[in-house]
Amino acid sequence: MKRILVVLVALNYFFLPYILKGGISRADEGMWTLYNLPDAVYKQMRAEGFMLPKEALYNDLTNYSLHSEHAIIPTLSSAVVNFSGFCTGEVVSPKGLVLTNHHCGFEAIRSHSTVEHDYMKDGFYAESYEQELPNENMFVAFMKKQEDVTDKLRQLGFDSLDFYSKEALIDSLEEAMSCDVKNIDPTYYVEINAFFEGNAFYATTYQRYSDVRLVFAPPKSIGKFGGDTDNWMWPRQTCDFSVFRIYVDPLTGGPAEYSPKNVPMLPDNWLWVSTNGYKEGDFAMVMGYPGSTSRYLSSYGIEEMRNCINDPRQQVRGVKQKVMKKHMDASEAVRIKYDSKYAQSANYWKNAIGMNKCIDSVGIVRQKRTMETKLTSWDSTTLKNLYAKRAEAMRANTFFSESFSYRSGNELAVRATKFYSGMPVLGDSTKVKKQYLQFKDNSDQWDRDLDVETMAIMIENYRSHVPEKYIPSFYKRIDKEFHGDYRAYVEAIWNNSVLMKKNAKIPLRMTRKLQKDLGIDFSMSLVETLADLKIILDDIRDSIREEERILCAEKLRAEENLPHYSDANFTLRMTYGQVEGYVLNGGDFGYYTTIRSMREKMQKGGDIRDYYVEPRVRQLFDADVYGILDDKVSNTLNMCFLTNNDITGGNSGSPVLDSHGHLIGLAFDGNWDSLSSDIFFDTSLARCINVDIRYVLYMMKAWGNATRLLQEMGIE
Repeated sequence: MKRILVVLVALNYFFLPYILKGGISRADEGMWTLYNLPDAVYKQMRAEGFMLPKEALYNDLTNYSLHSEHAIIPTLSSAVVNFSGFCTGEVVSPKGLVLTNHHCGFEAIRSHSTVEHDYMKDGFYAESYEQELPNENMFVAFMKKQEDVTDKLRQLGFDSLDFYSKEALIDSLEEAMSCDVKNIDPTYYVEINAFFEGNAFYATTYQRYSDVRLVFAPPKSIGKFGGDTDNWMWPRQTCDFSVFRIYVDPLTGGPAEYSPKNVPMLPDNWLWVSTNGYKEGDFAMVMGYPGSTSRYLSSYGIEEMRNCINDPRQQVRGVKQKVMKKHMDASEAVRIKYDSKYAQSANYWKNAIGMNKCIDSVGIVRQKRTMETKLTSWDSTTLKNLYAKRAEAMRANTFFSESFSYRSGNELAVRATKFYSGMPVLGDSTKVKKQYLQFKDNSDQWDRDLDVETMAIMIENYRSHVPEKYIPSFYKRIDKEFHGDYRAYVEAIWNNSVLMKKNAKIPLRMTRKLQKDLGIDFSMSLVETLADLKIILDDIRDSIREEERILCAEKLRAEENLPHYSDANFTLRMTYGQVEGYVLNGGDFGYYTTIRSMREKMQKGGDIRDYYVEPRVRQLFDADVYGILDDKVSNTLNMCFLTNNDITGGNSGSPVLDSHGHLIGLAFDGNWDSLSSDIFFDTSLARCINVDIRYVLYMMKAWGNATRLLQEMGIE
């Protein structure tokens, strides 16, 4: 099945008082769907300075495709894209230029890099269409329409079905609706997502473009300035942006697989860039694809998140990253291969640490539990016992996943996972003896020494943190045949196992030779342990979901007369608020940073590697003359700024828009002091960190001399 009916919750009734100015939620909180935006919410937006009509936010674009005599009404949402399924981007030119974050384009930039042409370190600029670089497995998707299909599902008997039958019915309706929209445009498709913890289901029509090419990337020292040191922190000076372009079929103007004959897209709408800046209190709006929030989750669910997910995740990744860093520092070639993997690991390593810190400092578990006791019609006993029953297995499962699954980023673990999870069968389909499995040669993407040392340490680390009953059987071979030497065991797999041999054909049938293969035994041992964990967790999972659903229903009934937004589920959302700094422990953190603060950090570059900037790039900031990019408040070039918009993972690259819908920045991070915002939104501390669009334009001009791109974006 393509989805599991996960807990997609409505709101946190207990912690997030929703009554303000006419009885709606605070302006700096809420991830609102656009097709059914409550009138009360739009009126509040207008009261806070939004200047555009409601129709400028969303229109059913499939309707206009049906009636060609109707001109398509430009909407802000029609220029915002799902960027490759994990970030957000926005179209900013009449020739299909897309802006997103540098960290969203990180892997694409890395994949084109070599020691001779290190686009990660030195940046990249395509001076012509011909130099723009295609990217495998990259796409952007435009939302064309959204609608509520809850009643359709209920009419088909949804409420009376068991869990897996519900999944099947959703998939069936999704397929039928996709067939219908293809009559409008053959490149349309439909996805159905659960909202409000499965109390509602919305169908979204998308159009996906798969020929997306890299156009511009700043040097890593600027695009990732501050690195792990500043990640999730404020103040920031990171110029977190990259530029791509959408290409289309030259005949139809529609989506097409990569071809050198494809041409730049001519979009129906794009966002206008503003160099007018902002001041504290100005209206600010973010549109994007937030990934996942759990603000409805019970106190017991949050306790599990803290102890059984975040805690083991930060422990494993902290150990693993030390090994990776050592090898990356010793070799430029290794660094290029692992830059993206390390960044992905480090991002949510630090997030797990910060979230647990906030859970404890705010006392979220205690507060939620106190409020849950006030629901007299709901008994917490069942949910409490269910979570307690699976706690040990859930914690072990996180250690297992972080150490041995494809998420670990370790090549041996990835291959072992793929082997037991089902790979494409090659060879003669009519003769089993001639069928085989084969791993694609990807030796340019990993380093043997790093991989061996990492896995050896992961194996040792796992054993020291997990109960004996969850220890895979391969540990017995390590003790017996390798005398407890984890490194020797991993080396033996790399040296002798068919699993790690280049272009080896692995017979589909299990032969005696395969049965003795250390790598295959390693894989099968992992399967057995994972199956044991799955039995325990699956037995309890559905019961917990049902209890969480009941709790959610009770909370929703408590505020049934107020507008509500659903938890994030990577569908297009809008959040509005203001440009705003914050005060903590008597310290005023301000709402923007300037080139002056950048220089101060660069001075520390000799001691703090994350603040090191190449001499050529440092020279760009010495002139201190920025023309129309000068901020009216700071009288110099601003780097980044804060808004109180409600964002989470997936919003990376989202456009930050002013009251006229003009682009003033790109969202790229949240702040350390509110990393628990996915479960509890603290209106006084939660902030969205954004790169100023004028900083982006400056780097495009001063470093890349990308005049053709600036002119294309309407910048003189």
